[in-house]
Amino acid sequence: MARQDQVLLLEPQHELKFRGPFSDVVNTTLKLANPTDRNVCFKVKTTAPRRYCVRPNSGVIDAGTSINVSVMLQPFDYDPNEKSKHKFMVQSMLAPPEMTDMEGVWKEAKPEELMDSKLRCVFELPAENEKTHHDLDANKMMSSNLLKSESSTLSMRSMSSTLDDGEVKKIMEECKRLQMEAQRLREENKQIREDDGLRMRKSNVMSSQHSSHSMVKEEGLSLRTVALIVLFFVVGVIIGKLVL
Repeated sequence: MARQDQVLLLEPQHELKFRGPFSDVVNTTLKLANPTDRNVCFKVKTTAPRRYCVRPNSGVIDAGTSINVSVMLQPFDYDPNEKSKHKFMVQSMLAPPEMTDMEGVWKEAKPEELMDSKLRCVFELPAENEKTHHDLDANKMMSSNLLKSESSTLSMRSMSSTLDDGEVKKIMEECKRLQMEAQRLREENKQIREDDGLRMRKSNVMSSQHSSHSMVKEEGLSLRTVALIVLFFVVGVIIGKLVL
């Protein structure tokens, strides 16, 4: 039994065009529309699966709706003398009611239930005049950058030429003097910090010594007072015995 005619409407119908250059990923879109009143299962296959990335490559299109399939051609070295033999096939079938396992439906489908459409791949390079225009724009940009670079170089040369050897020597001497002055200030600042640290250490030592001396002096006065009191007490006792 002959297969059914494709119920899906494809856009484009016969060719998938990829426009170069092909040094990067080139994307094209395949639109699949379902004009029927039933859901339709679909699959997108290619003869060169390693060269293309297809998203989505299968699924279900609801009745009266459409879906966009993105077909991405991977980078490759394009040879204009080599004719493309790559092809795509869109396979479809009417989805059974209450479908739960789409892979199982595909496996159990009868040949007469399947519908397919084939498309060939076409590679296009930019037109010669567009390429020439692009090259002219690139040349203009390059020339502009070169002119800017040369202008900057000439301005630097003219600036240096306005200074004679004597002025250059004066500028170099002034720079050297400023460097020496900065070094001297750094050394003075370092010496001041060292002197301040030394004075602080001396002050701390003297304060500690003065505190120790005061404590010893206070202890000495206390001992003398006790000794005098004891002496007066003994003298008083002796005098009292003599009087009695």
